Amino acid sequence: MERVVIALGGNALGATAEEQRAAITKASAPLVGLIAHGYEIIVTHGNGPQVGTIAKAFEVAHGVGGDVPAMPMPECSAMSQGYIGYHLQQGLLAELRAQGMPWYVATVITQTRVDADDPAFANPTKPVGAFYDEATARAMMAAEPGLVMRPDAGRGWRRVVASPHPEEIIERESILNLLDHEFVVIACGGGGIPVVKGADGALHGVPAVIDKDFTAGVLADAVGAQYLFILTAVDKVSLDFGTPEQVDLDELDVRTAEHYAAEGQFGSGSMLPKVMAAVEYVRGAPGREAVICSLARAPEAMAGNSGTRIHN
Repeated sequence: MERVVIALGGNALGATAEEQRAAITKASAPLVGLIAHGYEIIVTHGNGPQVGTIAKAFEVAHGVGGDVPAMPMPECSAMSQGYIGYHLQQGLLAELRAQGMPWYVATVITQTRVDADDPAFANPTKPVGAFYDEATARAMMAAEPGLVMRPDAGRGWRRVVASPHPEEIIERESILNLLDHEFVVIACGGGGIPVVKGADGALHGVPAVIDKDFTAGVLADAVGAQYLFILTAVDKVSLDFGTPEQVDLDELDVRTAEHYAAEGQFGSGSMLPKVMAAVEYVRGAPGREAVICSLARAPEAMAGNSGTRIHN
């Protein structure tokens, strides 16, 4: 069977546990549909809304009396992987059994190694957690060296963390072992828990958020996947998106994709990281393809009838 890594957006999973269960129930049929087409799948997912909610809950609870300890970002990321994975396991297993398939489903709480010298650590940009007024934010920074807080769109001050590039999937061998035993594997949620390797060789979590699309590409490379599917809210990558001149693209070669990216055709907080993650993955080896498409039309995209295919 050919192997496919599928990246689901965290925003598509909803803001509450109830919304997430409903979204996953709806998503499970097209995902399992890929198995029916003869593909072995690994699912990864975003966690932006979810990890932010977890971080905010601990921040607020810690600030009320101090009885609840503050929770570091790596642990918040691990928590989000666990509960999103739990819902994905339930939804996918129910759909597998409904279709008479014998596959199992497992979530791997995944660490992603980043470079301790990545320039992103000198310029944190990803907002997480609760909003504060300026005085409170400055007092928090004074009390906690290394904490960076900045104004966020006029809504108050908010913590920002780095977004380093993923370098290595630590649990690669565990993922491969599960794939060899007929498991649908859920891994690298939220881009993975960011870790760096210390001078002693041990891994240490760092306060950061890794872009899940770039991690999906690194994961696909690590497990020898033939395809990378990045599922989003639109059916295809477009030029002049949202204007009367919008043009939907059926395919892109990597050089043309980079040209359009340099022109500013893709939104920095939306389509740009998806396109560049696809380009990075495709460039890694001959014969690879990435597909950016909507979740609902994923099986059609696998058959070449939807989505934007990115190739060398």
